Amino acid sequence: MRATGREMQLARQIGEHLVAAELGRLGYVAAPFAGNVPMFDLLAANAQGHATPVQVKTIRGGSWQFRIDTFLTIEFQGRQQVVRGKKALPVPNLLCIFVLLVGQGADEFFIFELKDLQNHFLRSYKGRIRPKNFESMHCAVGPKDLKRFEGNWQLIEKFIGPSK
Repeated sequence: MRATGREMQLARQIGEHLVAAELGRLGYVAAPFAGNVPMFDLLAANAQGHATPVQVKTIRGGSWQFRIDTFLTIEFQGRQQVVRGKKALPVPNLLCIFVLLVGQGADEFFIFELKDLQNHFLRSYKGRIRPKNFESMHCAVGPKDLKRFEGNWQLIEKFIGPSK
């Protein structure tokens, strides 16, 4: 069954508020935005006022969906996609927190930098001929692909320092 727009909006909202709550438990102040702010969903700050933007992506299952040409330079040799390297990211060190909604108290959080996601795609996205639409730029990353970043809350200190 395909998720509706309402279900996707609720997942997004729940994820952003769960991340804000978890950051609060760690002693940080987190402020989500009501509207669509390009590249980030909330700001997190420590007691000294040092802050960083945070990108939050949430799923209820499956995988997080992206366009590969956001991360990599793709060229075509006929119908074959060929990876030519990394694209310059607008904010390579952007703090990302991906949320897998499992259930109350069981949700999973994956904390990493945007460049880590780009590096994942560089390793995993092989040039190919797409079976249905050779021009498709669709790519995805699942929780198992990000397992090494699960619960990586200590990364927050790298960005904004200790919470107190």
